[in-house]
Amino acid sequence: MTKKNMKFCKIYQDYMQGQENQLHAVDFKKLKKILKKCREDFESHQEQDGQSCPRHCSVCDGTFFPSLLKEMSAVVGCFNERAQKLLELHLASGFRKYFMWLTGKLEKNHVALIQEGKDLVTYALINAIAVRKILKKYDKIHYSKQGQNFKSKAQSMHMEILQSPWLCELMAFHINLREEKVKSNKAPALFEGCSLNFDDENPSLSCELFDSIKIDIDLTCSICLDTVFDPVSLTCGHIFCHTCACSAASVTIVDGLKAAEPTEKCPLCRKTGVYEGSLHLEEINILLSRSCHEHWEQRLQTERRERIRQVKEHWESQCRAFTGV
Repeated sequence: MTKKNMKFCKIYQDYMQGQENQLHAVDFKKLKKILKKCREDFESHQEQDGQSCPRHCSVCDGTFFPSLLKEMSAVVGCFNERAQKLLELHLASGFRKYFMWLTGKLEKNHVALIQEGKDLVTYALINAIAVRKILKKYDKIHYSKQGQNFKSKAQSMHMEILQSPWLCELMAFHINLREEKVKSNKAPALFEGCSLNFDDENPSLSCELFDSIKIDIDLTCSICLDTVFDPVSLTCGHIFCHTCACSAASVTIVDGLKAAEPTEKCPLCRKTGVYEGSLHLEEINILLSRSCHEHWEQRLQTERRERIRQVKEHWESQCRAFTGV
């Protein structure tokens, strides 16, 4: 990515060719060919009737956008799956860690884990840049904002890779490894400028990335207005405390978010069906517990009392239902 004299298409191709065959990619070259054909067709039409390219293009709407959406979905799925496996290795403990060692899954040391995380982040970013550039090219050719509209649509469908909660987890994973004593000073950095910030006591994860990409993740729960505790990310991308999310979904902590009705909405964006596929952000939970220890201990006591209360009420209601009282 440092060869400024090279066109991005060439850089992207060289990068993907150097990766494993099973890694999915955006077919940047094929999509550019579709746009080139579209431009040639409409330039010839302009010479004949003087009209500009229409708002909706049959060539692009029928081929370009469906192809791009399919490829974005494959890239996000590939990234999420690999990030999940990597973080499972880092978070493994007790019998689970021993079992993974027996099955040969714990052969990697911390340096190797960080390098794999770095490779995953590079894969996510270069594909995000590829999507951004091809959509900008679409809008330039069509004198429209359809490319940006498509990007918004992809975000609502959770196809935007920079929205993935696994990227948030990788950012926290990097900081957590950086703090661990076993980490060597020579270990490669996962992110440049990745940090946990407390501005006016409001925590956020931020990261400066290449090609002018910056990620800022607010770690304040919009329900209790406190630092997220035992955080979960809903499928819409919004992050809440687990207890707060359960309350918003009208379920108990005992039942969990998967028991939420499909009609329950996210408190922020009001989208439905966002609870069943929610993800516990364990790396972020570890990071916050280490960074604000006293506050975390206070929250832990409060949460413990609330969970005991809910568990007690749950079993009392179960007993009453069983005895018919």
